[in-house]
Amino acid sequence: MPPFVIRSDCVVLPDGVRPAALHIRDGLVHAVRPHGDVPAGVELLDAGPLVVLPGLVDSHVHINDPGRAEWEGIDTATRAAAAGGVTTLIDMPLNSIPSTTTVAALVAKHDAIRGRCHVDVGCWGGVVPGNEGDLEPLARAGVRGFKCFLCPSGVDEFAHVSEGDLRKAMPVLGRLGLPLLAHAEDPGSLQAPDAAADPRRYATWLLSRPAASEQRAIDLLIRLAAEFDARVHIVHLSAAPALEALRAGRRRGVPVTVETCPHYLTFDSETIAEVPEATRFKCAPPIRTAANRERLWRGLADGDIDLVATDHSPAPAALKGLADGDFLTAWGGIASLQVGLPAVWTEAARRGVPLERVAAWMSTAPARLAGLKRSKGEIAEGHDADLVIFDPDSTWTVAANTLFHRHPVSAYDGRTLRGRVMKTLLRGEVIFADGEMVDLRRGRLL
Repeated sequence: MPPFVIRSDCVVLPDGVRPAALHIRDGLVHAVRPHGDVPAGVELLDAGPLVVLPGLVDSHVHINDPGRAEWEGIDTATRAAAAGGVTTLIDMPLNSIPSTTTVAALVAKHDAIRGRCHVDVGCWGGVVPGNEGDLEPLARAGVRGFKCFLCPSGVDEFAHVSEGDLRKAMPVLGRLGLPLLAHAEDPGSLQAPDAAADPRRYATWLLSRPAASEQRAIDLLIRLAAEFDARVHIVHLSAAPALEALRAGRRRGVPVTVETCPHYLTFDSETIAEVPEATRFKCAPPIRTAANRERLWRGLADGDIDLVATDHSPAPAALKGLADGDFLTAWGGIASLQVGLPAVWTEAARRGVPLERVAAWMSTAPARLAGLKRSKGEIAEGHDADLVIFDPDSTWTVAANTLFHRHPVSAYDGRTLRGRVMKTLLRGEVIFADGEMVDLRRGRLL
């Protein structure tokens, strides 16, 4: 493609927000120039007052392809990503069949992705009991790091690990220098619901996954990270009380990072209890109280939480239990690739948090986690020209049946959000504009 220029009155750059002209060449940001620096004869995309953000990097996505593509496949997931301003995503190793715990399984995953994705896609490998010998080959084959569960994952193909299993795996991970992403709930702290408890009440689900289960699992992971000098990343933190242990560990130099998700920053257990079809809000760990949500926001503001990722995890409506409302049998997972940015911005703007902080949480920090900081996550010379043109003041109401992910089920259905993705560019190519996919299958396998 020939060189061209994108300019805006508001470009989110590593050193702040200012008017700028981005000179794009060969899919890269060739130069960041003053707003008026547009050479004669060069094509210009003028965003005017709209904000130009770095393309989002979503480091926590469940695509389920191959094997369970009827839940979510690479085509629908990456369409939703492009529509949500996500230009790079990293796929989790479970839910697909086979799970990505061996090189052969990774090859099957690559075969399912290659040539079919609309945004760039990388893969996490998995740590399960007994596969410590597969970790180094998986790293050589290109995984960005590894995911494990400390409690049952919900699928038989991806078993959860014990402390003993981690003691075998973490020396390997420490040597490789790749992060271990951990679903941190201690199985011994999970509570079986009382036989008399109504499974259709959200409180029944919430009480079965107490905050103490997250705290105890995180305590174990911090201890092991310190012992083996291995990088640990806590995924989808919902329990704000665990932040104190994370702060204390980091003060001691323990290599631990943590994320939370848009749904924990948006919803609360008190409201969920009052809405119809509430099983669409089921996830693990669960969405907790409004007071807990505000503590998570303080954790982000204070730098105790490093990033925000969606944990996009769709399932067919029947598995979500919308008909019977049974929280104990419904599949846990929230689909939010397409709405993650406006959902977080809606809540951030309400609290006076500037958009550049949101970009740091949803672009820069996850790119760093996935080992992509030299090419993704910020608008800088030499980086991929992955860009989002975003209207921060536009409001819209989510209609689940208009979203691109496979099934029309969304916790955000009917919710009014602030901020709209107007265009998404991948390596300088417009792939999404004004509500429609424009250029298909431009994504690469990372």
